Amino acid sequence: MPEVDQGKQEKNYYTDVPVDTHGFFLKGASALDWGMKNRLSRIFRPDTGKTVMFAIDHGYFQGPTTGLERVDLNIVPLMQYSDAIMLTRGILRTTVPPTLTKAVVMRSSGGPSILKELSDEQIAVDIDDAIRMNVAAITLQVFIGGEYETRSIHNMTKLVDWGYRYGIPVMAVTAVGKNMVRDAKYFRLACRMCAELGAQIVKTYYVPEDFDTVVASCPVPIVMAGGKKIPELDALTMSYKAIQEGAAGVDMGRNIFQSEAPVAMMKAVNRIVHENLTPEEAFDYFNSIKAEG
Repeated sequence: MPEVDQGKQEKNYYTDVPVDTHGFFLKGASALDWGMKNRLSRIFRPDTGKTVMFAIDHGYFQGPTTGLERVDLNIVPLMQYSDAIMLTRGILRTTVPPTLTKAVVMRSSGGPSILKELSDEQIAVDIDDAIRMNVAAITLQVFIGGEYETRSIHNMTKLVDWGYRYGIPVMAVTAVGKNMVRDAKYFRLACRMCAELGAQIVKTYYVPEDFDTVVASCPVPIVMAGGKKIPELDALTMSYKAIQEGAAGVDMGRNIFQSEAPVAMMKAVNRIVHENLTPEEAFDYFNSIKAEG
């Protein structure tokens, strides 16, 4: 039998203090299971509710993209400055040190190369392997309006079912083909469909007109895709506008690793996302870090 509590201090049950129900900080996530919320908290900083994700998964259909020729030399040192890394299981296993504690968002679709019809993707990773690698989320392209639109949607819903089973969030990426219109009307459709069908995060492109309506009409967090390489000030301005218009973070790749000063760019993007620096302030910061290096 345990010993009787003989302490002289009077017990305090704090009957006047309501129990904390641990309301969650991310849009659309209050009803999710504990494990999924915990994984989302690895991706999105709880103090800001936002994320700087580092996308280096381009090789799954492009091969050795410019800047990604030697991931071990040029990319791994940059990972420490991000909140999460988006990559394939091949690069994760072969190249990323297991001591890295950043959240892993793992590319889980693939199939065609850049030489073929990109929307002809299928699921490329088994959920057991995602669990084995301790990922924070799984991700795939969804080709709304593409030739294989329905297949890509079914790929996503299969991942969503797996994710609910094991507490792993799914990030849907709204792919745009060469002939698709990139405007708010299209992205409202694509993002809303992904969220309605179960994705917990949606990654999409910024558009200058009515991006706030894309965010407002999507019931889960929107992460802005960095897209193709553009001048540093332009990329910082795009990031700033996306955050100000409601995005919960940015997922940048080429605008980081193809920058003339990748570390400086990564740090500048962080300050826009987490500290609300203006593009001009962030660009000045970028130049100061660049000068030091």
